[in-house]
Amino acid sequence: MTQLDLMGDGDSLSLRGKVYKQLRTDILSGKYKDHEELRENTIAREYGVSRTPVREAIRQLELEGLVHTVPNKGAYVSSIKRKDVEDIYAIRALLEGLCARWAAENITRQQLEEAQEILFMTRYHLEHGHFEQLYQYDGKFHEVLYRACSSPILNHVLRDFHEYIQNVRRRALKDRQRAVLCQEEHEAILDAIKKHDPDLAARLASQHIENAAANVIREKLNTEE
Repeated sequence: MTQLDLMGDGDSLSLRGKVYKQLRTDILSGKYKDHEELRENTIAREYGVSRTPVREAIRQLELEGLVHTVPNKGAYVSSIKRKDVEDIYAIRALLEGLCARWAAENITRQQLEEAQEILFMTRYHLEHGHFEQLYQYDGKFHEVLYRACSSPILNHVLRDFHEYIQNVRRRALKDRQRAVLCQEEHEAILDAIKKHDPDLAARLASQHIENAAANVIREKLNTEE
């Protein structure tokens, strides 16, 4: 069960916002499958809330294209489409380059040490074939750079994109060859950032995302309608 923390979790989200955020996460993580019906009563009981914020969250998610409503039947999950994934990677290639550029100019010693530790742990899990941990540490590495760029706006946008394609990322990193290349690319990006070389960091980060996108297309991951 996913009982929401309604007493506050250190942020200013309203009840409606918390329900929306949790339901969005549950859809993007694959807890609710494509075409699965979202039953207001069931979700309300699971989250420990009334039906009203659940209904409002479903309406908001419909605007995002993650839910579609069939009149007189109900609301159903709409998984992200191949075109959505391709668009997100194209946008990320530009924004991740900008993020790495700004990180090369603004990263702190503590953030550098944190990123280095993450890559050390990633290398360990890569050598031992721990693919779920690889996925977790891949996200952590990018999150350090998002914070290091010193732009709350860019941080928010990139985190949102990262969450949106989490299932695609998880499946891609189960490909050992791609996982090895991803580790090498991360190490090269961090090395450029350490040297405070914004041009090189930006170029490597953009190429990293372009490589990831090419892998997704090549493997024909299940993002079709």
